[in-house]
Amino acid sequence: MEALAGAASSSVLPARHPPSRVAAQSLALRPSRCGPLRAVSAGGVSGKDDAHAANGSPVLKLNSDSSLNGVLPIAADKSQKASSTNVSTDSSGSRAGLFRTPISGGVQSATFAHGLPPPALAVRNLMEQARFAHLCSVMSGMHHRRTGYPFGSLVDFANDSMGHPIFSLSPLAIHTRNLLADPRCTLVVQVPGWSGLSNARVTIFGDVYPLPAEQQEWAHKQYVAKHQQWASQQWGNFYYYRMHNISDIYFIGGFGTVARIDVKEYETIQPDKIAVDGGDLQSLKELNAIFSKPLREVLSSEGEVDDAALISVDSKGIDIRVRQGAQFNIQRLAFDVPHKVETLEEAKKALHKIIKDKQQIK
Repeated sequence: MEALAGAASSSVLPARHPPSRVAAQSLALRPSRCGPLRAVSAGGVSGKDDAHAANGSPVLKLNSDSSLNGVLPIAADKSQKASSTNVSTDSSGSRAGLFRTPISGGVQSATFAHGLPPPALAVRNLMEQARFAHLCSVMSGMHHRRTGYPFGSLVDFANDSMGHPIFSLSPLAIHTRNLLADPRCTLVVQVPGWSGLSNARVTIFGDVYPLPAEQQEWAHKQYVAKHQQWASQQWGNFYYYRMHNISDIYFIGGFGTVARIDVKEYETIQPDKIAVDGGDLQSLKELNAIFSKPLREVLSSEGEVDDAALISVDSKGIDIRVRQGAQFNIQRLAFDVPHKVETLEEAKKALHKIIKDKQQIK
């Protein structure tokens, strides 16, 4: 065991350094058996009206309507009808009891209809509010089994000013050894209070390398700012790593809202102040102590609600985890104020206004 620990400790830093993409501002302290499915036109395959191609692959016939532009036809009328049943608009224009992201409409219409932040901003806010994520690395050859398979593990993380994740990793952990052999990985981050596939989450693709010795103290301060006494370096010989290169960002706001985020846009946009300062556990606990019961009563106007808990807040509204019996869903309430909500006190005033307006309508 001592030999194992010694070998692991001696390989904390790789011999090579990562390609430098670290901007100066990022280091500043911040606040079947058959073939594949084939799609053809209504004319069939090579003029034949057959359900299979010559190689045995199943064929999916498409309507020849050019207005589809090559997109598989969807029963739009049914999905729009289903979506409309979830919408309830009062005279003030705000919506209560809405699923955060409808099945139809896509990310743009969902962003507009439900008072959501733009996708890039939504991801930055999510990265600030989440404390834990699933890190998926590639199993290295040193494990002598399952080499090349993806390996998922739960880690805590912080962010720098560009939204690049910072990790505190033990040299004995499998994911640390994997990253030292192959820095390629993905980080899957879910909205706090996760309860199902209607919840927001993001997958970030990138390369993780250990930070040099002179940046370890800076990284520790980022960790303490987010995790406070939970910063994991105090538990042993942990070392700080950073996702230096982000190559792709895949965001799912829920059913029907999928978007690839431009990396440059993600790196330059700043998260909502309320998401950074008011999205911590203590602030959410304070908001729930005041508003959980009245929000449950407001949402019960559209069906009995057993529990309602605020799980995230941004400049445009709140996400609420709603329980109806054994069923959970995430619902969105937009703030009905003429300005961005930036502080916890402003969020309280905006929530009081929503509840008051809804109670008057009832």
